[in-house]
Amino acid sequence: MTASTSSFSDLVVIGLNHRTCSDALRQQIYVADEELAGVLSALRDTGAREAMVLSTCDRVEVTALLSPETATDRVADALAAPIGLAAADLLPSLYRHEGTDAVRHLFRVASALDSQMIGEPQVLGQLKAAQRLARDHGASGRVLERVLQAGYEIAKTVRTETRIGEGAVSLATAAVARVKDLHGDLAGRSGLLIGAGELGVLVAEHLLSGGLSRIDVVDRFRRRALATAQDLGGDGDGLETLGTRLSEADILISALGEGRRLIETDLIEGILRRRRRRPIFLLDLAIPRDIDPAVHRLDDAYVYDHDDLEYMIRETRAAREAEARNAESLVDAAVARFTRTDAGRDAGADIQKLRTHIHDLVARTLAEIGPGAGDRDAEAGDGLAAGRPDLDMLAHRIATRLAHAPSETLRRLAEEGRLDAANRALIEDVFGMDTRPAEHPEED
Repeated sequence: MTASTSSFSDLVVIGLNHRTCSDALRQQIYVADEELAGVLSALRDTGAREAMVLSTCDRVEVTALLSPETATDRVADALAAPIGLAAADLLPSLYRHEGTDAVRHLFRVASALDSQMIGEPQVLGQLKAAQRLARDHGASGRVLERVLQAGYEIAKTVRTETRIGEGAVSLATAAVARVKDLHGDLAGRSGLLIGAGELGVLVAEHLLSGGLSRIDVVDRFRRRALATAQDLGGDGDGLETLGTRLSEADILISALGEGRRLIETDLIEGILRRRRRRPIFLLDLAIPRDIDPAVHRLDDAYVYDHDDLEYMIRETRAAREAEARNAESLVDAAVARFTRTDAGRDAGADIQKLRTHIHDLVARTLAEIGPGAGDRDAEAGDGLAAGRPDLDMLAHRIATRLAHAPSETLRRLAEEGRLDAANRALIEDVFGMDTRPAEHPEED
């Protein structure tokens, strides 16, 4: 029997992320889709048998089957060369995982346990997209496909068995969550945005994505309001129309920040009367504030500002970090299952050789009996008369049963990491096997 190694013993994950380097360096190293073919080609030229590149705002990392001794230098070369950097400039920022640790890392990435915001859902889609691109370029293979599929399965388990994905993770998502707490389904609801700043527009876009019917815009500069409203699919107008438009809005996003109060209690009291006490949500994103905090004391007026949303986000982070401990346990269990299954596969060649040896031995013994053995046995009165089972079938069944127990022993030894040269030699001696390599391929 020949020694085998785990199918992922040469699996490495090498890259840099938000913990190991600056945003500027990650932006330089970022591999766009049109640049991927060159990076994968460079990796293949340096000996990578399979490879995938995951490139996001958080990380740029290569997963590949490479000789561990030279893997880091080769990946550094492949990432640095396209942008004219020396590989040595990358080395201090690179992290590296290999073998079982590489499997664990991929499972954690898929489960969003290695992201800046624990539990964020985007990374799983990014990982699947990276796999598709690697497959399209002919760089993915059996090992990567198997590891990644197992990673997707544990990611789904983490999502369903923990609450790691719950809660708001940004100001925009926190705002949407609070609006839905008040209004429920946003279909049929309308909003008004004061100002055209980036954060206000971002929150407006999230509300529209969350089901809000429309958002209009008012601004001190009517032209700017019209341009912003066109992007959001609503109407734009000057700030002087604020009172009229606010009467029709269920949600106000105020982000002007001119240093004076735009929204006073008298204004909102009048609007609530015209709205027949239908509640209104007021989100003050401006610094300094646009809305008088006293408005919040009015019945049916709900005011939230930047600090309130930040508090929500901190609560979410704390809750997700607590859930992450449960998720890590699920990942550890999945890694253990995966490595056991993979080790069992690695015993395939040994098992096939053992079975072949036993079947050949039984077949040779049957051939030595020669034709007509059944008639002689019947005359000898050994009980195997003309109706006895076909000898070839009988021989096959005997060989299969003889091979079963030692085959399971080989599989168990592999799963326990004890299928070493000594145990292989012992089985060879017990069954009188030669030491020529098995000609049969590994069974999947």
